Amino acid sequence: MPELEFSRISEAEMRARAEAFLERMRTRRSVRSFSPEPIPLDVVKTAIAAAATAPSGANKQPWTFVLVTDPVTKRAIRQAAEAEERAFYGGRAPERWLRDLEPLGTNADKPFLETAPCLIVVFAQRHGASDEERHYYVQESVGIAAGFLIAALHDAGLATLTHTPSPMAFLGEVLGRPKHERAFLLMPVGYPAAGCEVPGITRKSMAEVLVEVPATG
Repeated sequence: MPELEFSRISEAEMRARAEAFLERMRTRRSVRSFSPEPIPLDVVKTAIAAAATAPSGANKQPWTFVLVTDPVTKRAIRQAAEAEERAFYGGRAPERWLRDLEPLGTNADKPFLETAPCLIVVFAQRHGASDEERHYYVQESVGIAAGFLIAALHDAGLATLTHTPSPMAFLGEVLGRPKHERAFLLMPVGYPAAGCEVPGITRKSMAEVLVEVPATG
């Protein structure tokens, strides 16, 4: 095996980098109002390349990223997504779920799927190109890669939305993906529209999300 390439840095530099990243990520918000202005697609592809460096079960890298810029395809995706969303908001979703969504102001209309200059559809590969090629911890692996992607796009100055219409089988059909790939996430990418507004939300405190197990002895 090749030797690990790893450069240690000072604790001061570590803290500075960690704080800078935290402050950068604190500005990230889910955007539902996009500008149609073109974005540099090479930046998007670089972010996808960063996502593809994520760890995965047995290094199987069970993900496919489909980059969509074609207006006709974006329209087809919007129409299919809104059909599922109308069913969701019209009776499929439990009342409690709908109440929890109310503060976010979401509904079945998804114009951002056409307005955003590009969409990234993340697919999870249940197995390889043949049934014999096993994949392991697929959901966990693809979830980590999606997190890398969101962070990379935000750090590069682009806005995103993690959209998960349910069910999402239509994405495989519209995009002609093979049967062993299952849609995991639909992500519009672009610049926020002028005057874009987002819901007023708060984040849980560290005391609520961090549990420390102290050393003993």
